Amino acid sequence: MSTDSTDGAAERPTEEITVIVNGEPVTAEVEPRLKLSDFLRYECDLHGVRVGCEHGVCGACTVQQDGRSTKSCLSYAVQADGAEIETVEGLAEEETDSLHPIQEAFHETHALQCGFCTSGFVMATKELLEENPDPTREEIEEGLADNICRCTGYQNIYEAVERAADAMED
Repeated sequence: MSTDSTDGAAERPTEEITVIVNGEPVTAEVEPRLKLSDFLRYECDLHGVRVGCEHGVCGACTVQQDGRSTKSCLSYAVQADGAEIETVEGLAEEETDSLHPIQEAFHETHALQCGFCTSGFVMATKELLEENPDPTREEIEEGLADNICRCTGYQNIYEAVERAADAMED
């Protein structure tokens, strides 16, 4: 633990963490009170992580931590020390410059309006399809119940999940 007094403010404790983010190790000195969502957005420059309600209700900040959906606004970066984090930016194939089948399905079915919640839905869908590759509509609704879209009626989102499931099955 060290302190950071470069801005003239009161000395604040920091802690070094190392996190694997989208397959790349990231080591940083962070204040213990820094939320994981803010760490990913501002330290890692991954703006696909959205902060909506900051209470874990909307799901816009959903990432995968060690393969499980996590609302990154509800945890601190220091709690992720040693973890593997995947964000929506980590899904696309960089080598082939192609979207992940889930991203492609959301695009093809127009499963967004303003797009603010989309990355959270995409990450929640990833976990859903990893656990259940052929979900029913009811299972999709239940699987995505922790995410809120304020623009759509959810129909296109559910259709995107079904399309992604079909694409990933092939």
